Amino acid sequence: MKSRTAEWFECKIRYEKIMEDGLPKKVTETYTIDALSFTEAEQRITEEISAYISGEFEVTDLKKTAYKEIFFSEDDSADKWYKCKLQFITIDEKTDKEKRSNVNYLVNASSLNQAVKNIDTVMGGTMIDYVIASVAESTIMDVFEYKSESTEIPA
Repeated sequence: MKSRTAEWFECKIRYEKIMEDGLPKKVTETYTIDALSFTEAEQRITEEISAYISGEFEVTDLKKTAYKEIFFSEDDSADKWYKCKLQFITIDEKTDKEKRSNVNYLVNASSLNQAVKNIDTVMGGTMIDYVIASVAESTIMDVFEYKSESTEIPA
């Protein structure tokens, strides 16, 4: 399980998909990608998707997300993405009252229970007191991380 902080964008892609019955159907799928701007997000999602979709497609929606981080799973069966809201618990030193701040994560897992385990695995390595406020399966098909191209010059 690894995590990484970035600026994440949710992209909706509309295209004609061949269904199991062999008939074409217009579908809209959601993907998440990291980028520095809306322009870069649209360019990167177009490049990524063109490797998977033959034929025409269009980016119908593009918006910034509120994910603090995305937790990727190394488990091959982790084929779903869960939107998770955690509440970080702190104590106000002046009033001695508990304060909770909401933080959103996207978690890769095979099931809701596995998503909770993945959160606990990552967060268990921190000193942060937290409560899992919600976990919900999303419609996100895949997440594309930024991969820097190596600029090494061979000797």
